[in-house]
Amino acid sequence: LALYFHIGEREEKCIIEDIPSDTLVVGNYKVQRWDIHKHGFLESAPGLGMFVTVTSPTGEVLLSKLYGPQGTFSFTSYVSGEHIICFQSNSTRFAVIAGSKLRIHLDIRVGEHFLDESAIQAKDKVNEVNVRLEHLIEQIHHVTREQDYEREREEKFRKTSEETNSNILWWAIVQTLILISVVIWQIKSLRDFFIAKKLV
Repeated sequence: LALYFHIGEREEKCIIEDIPSDTLVVGNYKVQRWDIHKHGFLESAPGLGMFVTVTSPTGEVLLSKLYGPQGTFSFTSYVSGEHIICFQSNSTRFAVIAGSKLRIHLDIRVGEHFLDESAIQAKDKVNEVNVRLEHLIEQIHHVTREQDYEREREEKFRKTSEETNSNILWWAIVQTLILISVVIWQIKSLRDFFIAKKLV
């Protein structure tokens, strides 16, 4: 996931990432500050840091740390589900003067372990094959966890659909019984009315 978004200098911005359990997540970000004189974003935002907070689906805080104007953060998910990743600058200026607009470039890698190509080139061919094989095995484990998580979500969705269909069926039966009861009551009322008026 690679994106960028704008926030105010004292504003908090959160994104939601659906992550399987036991998965390493690595995020890289860079902050740029709006320059009112140049009418553009500066290359960086010196002196400005970012609070990064990560919350699990159960509400547990997995990460809460202050970083610089650019940095790398990482965490491991312990349960599958929607994890909330929030960013807020450490600006101490009052809201009236903290009017700068910030642009945050964000790159999130889920379940990836990066290969150090320079280290691989420095080793002999056997070690290179071993390192690449380990990397492939890690990727296979990640794909397996992703598939298991998707199966869990599909099963939950199927159960919810079946429960909804069952509720709709029972509601239709109840509506039909109410309709039949009303029709019988109306026929009986009309019959009693006609008998009382001696029309039949």
